[in-house]
Amino acid sequence: MHVQEWLETVPPLAIYLLVGLVIGLESLGIPLPGEIILVSSALLASQHGEIDPVILGACATAGAIIGDSIGYAIGRKGGRPLLAWLGGKFPGHFSEGHIATAERSFRKWGMWAVFFGRFVALLRIFAGPLAGVLHMPYWKFLTANVLGGILWAGGTTAVIYYVGVVAESWLKRFSWLGLVAAVLIGLTSFLILKRKAKQAPAQPAEPELVSAGE
Repeated sequence: MHVQEWLETVPPLAIYLLVGLVIGLESLGIPLPGEIILVSSALLASQHGEIDPVILGACATAGAIIGDSIGYAIGRKGGRPLLAWLGGKFPGHFSEGHIATAERSFRKWGMWAVFFGRFVALLRIFAGPLAGVLHMPYWKFLTANVLGGILWAGGTTAVIYYVGVVAESWLKRFSWLGLVAAVLIGLTSFLILKRKAKQAPAQPAEPELVSAGE
């Protein structure tokens, strides 16, 4: 079943908790579809008044910040053996190549890698644990984590919500325009056919007049 169709069967409170939990676990280092859940929930909020986009964005932001912080603590305590263990469990996400790429980004950009990593699927999973493994100062990590979490989670929720509202309004307007256009086309076609129907009996009569004259 499609994610959004499934979410429509879930109460609003459960959606808030689900969004916070999935994004939190993804930020912690577990490869889950956090962005898909967030986008689907925000789009659903634009179509159903029961879901508050502000609460949704707040839950997503809290999940992102808390999950990243837990991931940082685990990475700092577990060190590189943790990355090796994750590589065995999730080779598609924590392969040596992925780890090397993420590590280069962190060494080059520092706390900015944590901030901008929030917007990149691969770095979003790595950010917390890898920052802990590399012993990034916690205050730097926390600053980038909070700012990135707010901008990504809150910003994504707001953008998708308002795009959904505008799209729904436009589609409703389009449906009315389509109805009006269909009526006009139907009326025009009716008038043309009616005019042709009136002219049709007169056209075969002309040859009879000519033959009578002959």
